[in-house]
Order: sequence, then structure tokens, then C-alpha cells
Amino acid sequence: MSNLDMSEAVRMLAADRGISVDALLQVLVEALATAYKKRPGAADEVIVEINPENLDMKFIAYDVDEEGNWVNERDDTPNKNELGRIAAVTFRQVMSQRIREVERDRKFEEYANREGDIVTGIIQQSDGRYALLDLGKVEALLPQAEQVPYERPEPNARLKAYIVEVRKTAKGPQIVVSRTHPGLIKRLFELEVPEIADGIVEIKACAREPGHRTKIAVSSNDHNVDPVGACVGARGGRVRMVVTELRGEKIDIISYSEDLREFVMKALSPAKVTEVRLSEDNTQADVIVPDFQLSLAIGKEGQNARLAARLTGVRIDIKSETQARNEDAGIVVSPDGEVYEKGEWRQNDDTGQLEFHSADGTVTSQAEWAGQSTSDDAGAEG
Repeated sequence: MSNLDMSEAVRMLAADRGISVDALLQVLVEALATAYKKRPGAADEVIVEINPENLDMKFIAYDVDEEGNWVNERDDTPNKNELGRIAAVTFRQVMSQRIREVERDRKFEEYANREGDIVTGIIQQSDGRYALLDLGKVEALLPQAEQVPYERPEPNARLKAYIVEVRKTAKGPQIVVSRTHPGLIKRLFELEVPEIADGIVEIKACAREPGHRTKIAVSSNDHNVDPVGACVGARGGRVRMVVTELRGEKIDIISYSEDLREFVMKALSPAKVTEVRLSEDNTQADVIVPDFQLSLAIGKEGQNARLAARLTGVRIDIKSETQARNEDAGIVVSPDGEVYEKGEWRQNDDTGQLEFHSADGTVTSQAEWAGQSTSDDAGAEG
């Protein structure tokens, strides 16, 4: 094979494998050096130089002395016939393996910088432990822990997922993706809302219970742009696309506020809030809502309150207006309607006995309290 033919073959191989000519020539240099050392009478070390223009090759040989120094530099380039044999052996025995290594490294570098990005793949395999997504040149792993509960990936279905990790393995890059990560919500909205992609609208916070409900807080860097309206879209078209991709997961979009009280009130949407009482360190919020809004504010199994707490980063305790008034008056009412005095148990320093100190200043010993409780129980039974 002439150098011209070989140069064309290298370019074609590089294009076919999707790697650069320079990377392929480096592989060829390393492979030729390996093949050279296998010839009889070869030097201890060799440096192979290849002219990228015409692929002329030069072998600079060295001996290694007792101290490990490279000495006795000389040109030991094989003649054309021998060089042809070396090249043939090299391509058969070394090139394929090295090209695969370069391809693996290239794929890893391509995806290593994409952690936090979104990809679209076709489900190739799915079982109880994981699902495999075909991304085209590589496959992505969707572990069970990163799958939405009750979402059953169907073979050949297209799916968007969030890249959480890219691992380097002997078989190439292993890309781990997620359908539960909050980052998936942000990336999906970036795809559907140009104002987010352009940086005009920002997603300030996101709280999610995958497969059930998500809350996001958005703000605008342009006073002429309504951040909530931009995310919802005309007739709800933009948010509907995100909900469809998430298989019907509900999404609440609220306007972000620097005022923590206002932010907590909005986070509990769709419930209407009467008052928010913040602790001194802003880590606890006592939220008061109208009596008929209590169940809506808490949500099914506490979901609305739980998501609002995650979104705002504040512990939230929700009370109805009636409960708040009773507590302010020193009265505690149990869920079944029974009224208790407000107070606390303290240990008497002299007797060591526990005493109940009510809000009105009355002190009742533990024995007296037990007697009252027994007589009350007896009266109830009678």
C-alpha cells in the first residue's frame, strides 16, 4: 500500500469511527512502536514519527543503560518491505483494540460533561432492577431507584431522562439516568419555555414527589414578563407538555418571593392562608388558614404541606383559625372535640413529685390529677 493509499485509508477509518485523524495517527504510532519491539534484534526503546501530510514514517531507536537512561540514538527505520509487514501485523493485532479504547475515551469525554443534562432514549430492556435506554451511540442505565413508582417503562417507548452520573468502565462509559430527580423538571421546562432557556425566567426552587405532584417557584428578570404565565403557556399548553412527559404528574407553579411569609403563603397554594407566624430564626412557620381550608392546605396524606416545606426550606405547622384562637386563649381542643387546659408538668423541688401548672396559675399534684381523671372516667362509664 502506498503512502497516498494509506493516508486515504486513515482518513476513511477516522470518519467511519467518528474520531479525529490526529487521534488515529497517535494510535498508529503507539501500535507501530509495539510491533517494532517484537522484531528480532529490536532496540530497547523506540520513538515512531509519522508525517501527517504524507504518512512517511521514521523509527528512532535507543538502548537503555544500567541506570535506565536512553542512549545510542539512531535511525532504525525498517525498509519498505519490512515496514509493510510490520504495518500489516500492527493493523491486525493492535489497531482494532486501540481504536476501541480511543472510541470509549471519546464517548466518555462526550458525556462526562453532560451530568445534569437531559437525554432522550428508546427503552431496549426493562426488568425489576433497571431499564436500558438506547441513546444512539451508547446505552444509559435507568436503575429501579431512579424510576418513578408505578411507571412501567415499555420496550421501544421514547423516554426523556436526567443524567445523574457518568462512570468510566472497561467496556466504555456507563451513563446513569433518572426519572425522579428534581433536575428533570427544570430541564423539561427549559425545553418548553423559551424564557427559561434564555434566562429571562428562573426556576428558584423545586420540590417533587415523583409520580404524584411537583411544586416549582419561578421569578422573572424582566418586569414585563409574568413568570407563572410564561411557564403555563397559552391555554396551559407549555405545562401540559411537561405533565404529559411525566405521565400525568401534577405541577403547581407559583411566583417566588424574597419575603419568606409571602413565599410560604404562595407555597401552600391552592389553599388560602390567613396568617403566617415565623420563628425568630426563620426556620419554623405557624400557618393559620380558614377552618374550611385546613384539609386543602395539608393535602392528601400531608402532601401539600410537605412539598411547601421542601420548597421554602421552612418547617410548617398548619392550624385552623379556630385552633389558633383557642391556643391564644389558653385552650387546647383534641380532634374529638374534648377541651383541655393549657399548661405543663413540672417537678416539685421539695417533694420531687410531678405537678400540673395550668395557664391560669392553678397547681394540681399528680395524685390529685389522677383522682380527677379516675372520677371523670367513672362518671363517663356510669
